[in-house]
Amino acid sequence: MKSSSHCGRAGLLAAALLSTLLPLPARSQAASAPAHGAHSTHAAGMMEGQGEGEVRKIDRAGKKLTLKHGEISGMDMPPMTMVFAVKEAALLDRFKVGDQVRFKVQQVGASLLVTELLPARR
Repeated sequence: MKSSSHCGRAGLLAAALLSTLLPLPARSQAASAPAHGAHSTHAAGMMEGQGEGEVRKIDRAGKKLTLKHGEISGMDMPPMTMVFAVKEAALLDRFKVGDQVRFKVQQVGASLLVTELLPARR
């Protein structure tokens, strides 16, 4: 019988991360998402990326933002809809549901954090 402990641990870690970060409908889409890519920044376990997307929900009190985004460069994350924590609630003040945005995100441990949020270029 083959040992699947390496694959099993990686799969469990990925499932645990996704279950805490994604709304229920988006979880199945993200199940095959790579953990990280060759262009990631690895400083003290931190990866950084940037992308563009559409604001789907804003939770100012919880400092959370739901984005339907394209690929996040630097993290090899495919397009999907997911919830992000934001570094500062003030980042959300200039936006409403439906706005197109550019953003920068950092992954520290199991958390994804939007550190910059700007209107998309037109």
